[in-house]
Amino acid sequence: MVSVTDPGMVRAHNEDSVGILPEEGVAILADGMGGYNAGEVASGIVVSLMTAELKEALAQQDPAAIDPMSGKLMAETMLRREIRRANASVYQAAQTLPQYAGMGTTLVAALFFDNRVAIGHIGDSRTYRLRGEQLTQMTRDHSLLQEQIDSGMISREEARQSMHKNLVTRALGIDPEVDAEIHVHDVRPEDIYLLCSDGLNDMVEDEDIRLTLTSLRSNLPLAAQQLVQMANDNGGRDNVSVILVRARHGFPVRRHRLANLLSKLKK
Repeated sequence: MVSVTDPGMVRAHNEDSVGILPEEGVAILADGMGGYNAGEVASGIVVSLMTAELKEALAQQDPAAIDPMSGKLMAETMLRREIRRANASVYQAAQTLPQYAGMGTTLVAALFFDNRVAIGHIGDSRTYRLRGEQLTQMTRDHSLLQEQIDSGMISREEARQSMHKNLVTRALGIDPEVDAEIHVHDVRPEDIYLLCSDGLNDMVEDEDIRLTLTSLRSNLPLAAQQLVQMANDNGGRDNVSVILVRARHGFPVRRHRLANLLSKLKK
């Protein structure tokens, strides 16, 4: 699991934030928006809060267990709960501090557990999966452009030339409540997952992303650096951030910390 974030070739500030917890299987990426430094404040709040809270939650709860309240996996419950808390924190700061008024952020977060991954997202930051030679976009943008594509108003080719790429229809911190989209997917050995801000996919074609990940799959740090460099070489009009995760082998559910302790005490 590796991460890289870069201001790009045009922006003076980097409003992206990334956080990874390799031992816990957590990856979080946020692309902030707002005047002055408000965007980086929003994304920073979200990443710092969610990494800390998820680390604590995973030490106490099994993400593969079923939440008795919702009937869903605890991994989904954890993500949804921490996204709501982060949203409340950003919203509160934006409401009480004039310099942060209107700030918000996109979010994409992945929690790997028991040969699965729970992916939650808001806005147009994405997750891709490379399985074998095939690259698949795992998230659907919450954006005006995506709605126009879905309705048949424009084609995907036309969308790449659109002037409305950055108009998101859902963001974190703008409203008191936020509706995160969360899905769980099976993970296979040697899958590679890419979390990225739109500064990557706006600048680099999916096919070039696929070729880079395919050719550099054995060297994730180099692959991450190469993706960022490609975005900058193509203009780097926005901040660009990437997180890469490779499933080296199966990772069945880990025993709860208490169970491990009891096991040691019996020896």
